Amino acid sequence: MKHVFKVTGMSCGHCEQSVIKALKKLDDQAQVQVNRDEERVEVESTRDEGQLAAAIENEGYTVVR
Repeated sequence: MKHVFKVTGMSCGHCEQSVIKALKKLDDQAQVQVNRDEERVEVESTRDEGQLAAAIENEGYTVVR
């Protein structure tokens, strides 16, 4: 299932990689695209939307709901 999140607080490539790594740790089969300029994270995953959002937030970023 595809999930799209608005994520604030990402300011560099390292931030993008942190989000990708956190999501891949939760679901190693996830397909993740991050665009920090648009504050957008797209995730194709079988995991629950809440779990994915929590993984992003645990990295210190804000998921706008």
